[in-house]
Amino acid sequence: MRISTKGRYGLTIMIALGKHYGEGPMPLRKIAEDYELSEAYLEQLVGPLRNSGLVKSVRGAYGGYMLTRSPKEISAGDVIRVLEGPIQPVEGIEDEAQPQRELWVRIRDAVKNVLDTTTIDDLANQNETENDNYMFYI
Repeated sequence: MRISTKGRYGLTIMIALGKHYGEGPMPLRKIAEDYELSEAYLEQLVGPLRNSGLVKSVRGAYGGYMLTRSPKEISAGDVIRVLEGPIQPVEGIEDEAQPQRELWVRIRDAVKNVLDTTTIDDLANQNETENDNYMFYI
């Protein structure tokens, strides 16, 4: 499964709002500046997040966006499903032989488990230096 910039930047929005939770609305402009992202692109992503009920908008001079629930109640899986669709590593697994089908199901279930048990609060409160300890190999 490949997560596109939609999913990655959507999580960035949610993490920023999670860090700011309880402090009032946060403008997308601030998130775009803090993370060096396109405000126009973030505006495209926040629509589906708002429509799904994960965030709400507040109008006015001090307006912006806020989480609708505590960051402890929103999973990374909630965000990824809104922006990327269903979590599935391979399409058409029903046509695969049983051994391969079983592998794809196990991979899907493992990915779902990680996404569904990782909250926005977990991500918002993770120490930035912890990320330096992760190495990604493909």
